[in-house]
Amino acid sequence: MTIERVRPGWIRFQQKGRRSVGTTKFERRNDRWGRIRGNWATLLLPINEDESIDFPRLASAIDQLIAAKVDGIYSNGTAGEFHNQTEAEFDRIQQMLADRCSPAAMPFVIGACQPDPRISLDRVRRAAALEPEAIQVILPDWWPVTAAEAVDFLQMAAGAAGPVPLVLYQPPHAKRVFAPEELATILSGVPQVVGIKLGDGDASWYDQARKHLDAWGIYVPGHHLATGVQQGVAVGAFSNVACLSPSGAQRWTASMADDIDRALDIEQRLRTFLDDHIAPFARVHGYSNAALDKLLAAIGGWAEIGTRLRRPYRWIDPSVVSALREKARIALPEIML
Repeated sequence: MTIERVRPGWIRFQQKGRRSVGTTKFERRNDRWGRIRGNWATLLLPINEDESIDFPRLASAIDQLIAAKVDGIYSNGTAGEFHNQTEAEFDRIQQMLADRCSPAAMPFVIGACQPDPRISLDRVRRAAALEPEAIQVILPDWWPVTAAEAVDFLQMAAGAAGPVPLVLYQPPHAKRVFAPEELATILSGVPQVVGIKLGDGDASWYDQARKHLDAWGIYVPGHHLATGVQQGVAVGAFSNVACLSPSGAQRWTASMADDIDRALDIEQRLRTFLDDHIAPFARVHGYSNAALDKLLAAIGGWAEIGTRLRRPYRWIDPSVVSALREKARIALPEIML
């Protein structure tokens, strides 16, 4: 086997007679999804007591992500509370992201997600002017869309985005979640969509993903990334692990290229920590995913974001952070350095 180091933390494997497990889609190469690979960290909105966005704290958090040298930064995912912003706030957030990332040569993706298709298309048009690596969209979500309606919307989004490619966000809680074969049929009519962010599944799901979705960049949940790489399916994650520690998630992601077994061991401990200490806030107490992601950032302590969400959504009391931070340090020393 020969090893070629293509950039710090990324390795391309070449083996005679067989392909190295998990490196086919994960390795860096020029293809349709370009630089949208690896560990992508999300913007989390610092919210003041008067419900306003604390833009100075947001600027500092972006700078911290750039300093952590993550593979990329994305805005307006679930943790960015895209569903609870004015359009003026949307524009200011994206402009701030572009203004800080572009001089630093930090790849960024803008989330133009919005359940209302008209608002979403307007966001796509405005986002495209900032020249991100891609624009992330969700399907219209007030009423479940048919496959034909999904194609129609994505074609409209592609027209609004111009030369900027699209990433489709298909979360497990969407009103219509398409199976891999259905997604392949839908996306075959919209070549501007280069990637899909989705929830993964069991071995059968991975079989279907390999069979039907090999032509697209696949982004699995952050705490499942090593499995997605080992399965030869994932090219990266828009990552909840980066909420906990951007630099720790970056180290873990880089390790997948040359020690997938160790990365899988860390993943198992990540899953156990999240299942035991974080998921109960949602499963038992009904907190949203955004609340969990902000809790992770507070545990990591890498930026002054806070746990507060915009009302009416509830946030987790920060008094729990100190004890959970100690548990994370014990369970995940590789992440929590």
